[in-house]
Amino acid sequence: MLSKKQQISKRIFDIFLGIIGLVIFLIPMLVFIVIASFSTKSFGIFSQNRVGKDAKLFKLYKIKSMRVNDATHHITTANDLRVTKFGRFLRRSKMDELPQLINVLLGDMSFVGPRPDVEGYADKLEGDDRIILSVKPGITGPATIKFSDEEDILGQQESPVEYNDTVLWPQKVEINKVYIKEWNLKKDIRYIYITVLRLSH
Repeated sequence: MLSKKQQISKRIFDIFLGIIGLVIFLIPMLVFIVIASFSTKSFGIFSQNRVGKDAKLFKLYKIKSMRVNDATHHITTANDLRVTKFGRFLRRSKMDELPQLINVLLGDMSFVGPRPDVEGYADKLEGDDRIILSVKPGITGPATIKFSDEEDILGQQESPVEYNDTVLWPQKVEINKVYIKEWNLKKDIRYIYITVLRLSH
C-alpha cells in the first residue's frame, strides 16, 4: 500500500501530465468524437460505471468504438462485429482512451495502475488481493502492457469470458499486487514510456 507521501507525489504527477496531455490531445479528441458519432450513429462518447479506489464506482469515459448493442457480457474480442471500422483504428491506437485524461484530472484515475474493471472483479477480491483497491485505477500499467494484445488473445478462445475470468484476470491480479507493493515514481514513468513507445510502432 502506498504511503500518504507517495500518494501525493503520484497525484501531483498525474495532474501535471494530465494537463499537458489534454492540451496536446484536446483537438484530436474532439475530432475523433465527431467521427465516432457518425460511425456509430450515436453520440461519440461512451461512459460506463467502473470500480475505482476503495471499490467506489465512477464513470469512465471513452470515445465510442462500437455500435449500440445489447451484449450480455463486457468482453470485446479482436473479431467483434460490434466494433466499427473507425472503432478498430481507435482501439488499436488506444485513441479511444483519450477521454480518460479527464478521469485523471477529476481524480478518478491515475496514469498508471490496475485497469478499472466493471463490477464483479476487483470489488469481489478478498484478503491480500484487495490491495488492488488501495490505489486508483490507471490508463496503463504493467498488466495492461503485458496483455496489450488481449483482444487478439480472447478472439482465439472458444469461451472468451471464461478464459478472461480463469486465466487472464488472475494473472493481472498478481501483476498488479507486485506493482503496488513495489511502487515508485520512476517505475510509473517507465510504464508510460513503454506504452507510448509501443503505440508509436
